[in-house]
Amino acid sequence: MDTPVDLAVADLHPAVDDPALNSMNFLNEVAQHWPDAVSLAAGRPYEQFFDDDAPRRWLERFRRHLVEDQGQSPAQARRTLFQYGRTKGIVHHLIAQNLAVDEGMQVDPEAVVVTVGCQEAMFLVLQALRAGPRDVLLAVAPTYVGLTGAARLVDLPVRPVAGGPTGVDLADLAEQARRARGEGLRPRACYVMPDFANPSGVSIGLDDRRRLLELAAEQELLLIEDNPYGLFPAGDQDRLPTLKALDTRRRVIYLGSFAKTVLPGARVGYLVADQRVAGVDGTVGLLADQLAKIKSMVTVNTSALAQAMIGGALLEHDGSLVSANLRERAAYARNLRHLLAGLERRFPPPSLATWTTPGGGFFVVLSVPFRVDDALLRRSAERYGVLWTPMAHFYDDATPVGALRLSVSAVTPDQIDLGLDRLAALVADELDHMPAPAR
Repeated sequence: MDTPVDLAVADLHPAVDDPALNSMNFLNEVAQHWPDAVSLAAGRPYEQFFDDDAPRRWLERFRRHLVEDQGQSPAQARRTLFQYGRTKGIVHHLIAQNLAVDEGMQVDPEAVVVTVGCQEAMFLVLQALRAGPRDVLLAVAPTYVGLTGAARLVDLPVRPVAGGPTGVDLADLAEQARRARGEGLRPRACYVMPDFANPSGVSIGLDDRRRLLELAAEQELLLIEDNPYGLFPAGDQDRLPTLKALDTRRRVIYLGSFAKTVLPGARVGYLVADQRVAGVDGTVGLLADQLAKIKSMVTVNTSALAQAMIGGALLEHDGSLVSANLRERAAYARNLRHLLAGLERRFPPPSLATWTTPGGGFFVVLSVPFRVDDALLRRSAERYGVLWTPMAHFYDDATPVGALRLSVSAVTPDQIDLGLDRLAALVADELDHMPAPAR
């Protein structure tokens, strides 16, 4: 008997059945399907440092800030926290202070839009830049799947730019921009994650950051800089300046998130869009104001209570999340070193398995000489008890990919050891079943 249906997927927006959107759901839910497996898949923050009392403390700290520092009456402060609020947010001034303290970035608070996670920030920017069917987005590959999925939703085609060991191939970026224009298209921006990128773990060096900004100006491109991992270098080296901190021509739209640095459950991100926009009436405003108009039709405003928790955390640490995340940085660095040492022990030369050696962040990419896909991940979970992320999810085509992403952020060293033991068994079995090379 046929199951009665009310709608067909073909009658909905094409993006709902797009692989990028399916990937996001799959990756978010994979651990729920195999809860007993060791998860080296999730790029989530370390949970051992979660503090049950912190949200209440942060809320009260921000409430006092409204009354004592901003001069609101107790009734006004209550309304600020409990009512609908300003579309661009109520902690924009504290975010601007944080960027000044931690990143040396001087930002007009009015250029900040507080969003429901960084994912909404991406969506708002892409929606605004998609002015017509000629518009395309460039993105360094492999690319965070959330960016690719958001672009699908706004019908903005994404064209990959080679990443490689330096984080971005500048010659290929220039070539992709020229090629798009040669096809009658308009490349609007290039999405890039300069610090410990998801999924590659690769960072862009200081000289290449400067060259990237020069190239963006030459090619009349905006750069969409996404920076969720910049506070987590693994060594003692100084953190590199963000692209936005180096930006003197307003070429960079900056995306930030408090998911990794304060509290993922608050779902608070933000964007900095200080580009000047000329109106049809000759007035000049900020791109942030235009993005806020879109946000008002998507989420109205970001939860005031969620913002207040973030604001209280920023106030508690005098605007610095660097100092607030010293334990987390040490834990991620320890785990990264432990994972890299574990790979060396389990895949000694002349192993066919190779891996990246990032300078920080959450992710290591393991390359193997066989296809890595969702079917292999399911077999890994069911038979070997270990989860990871197929790198195929981060490429925008169906070409087979022989690589997987390992995350160190949400596990202990003991879990890393157990997970790597199980992963090594899976890799050994897959290698044993590979056909012999032709002579």
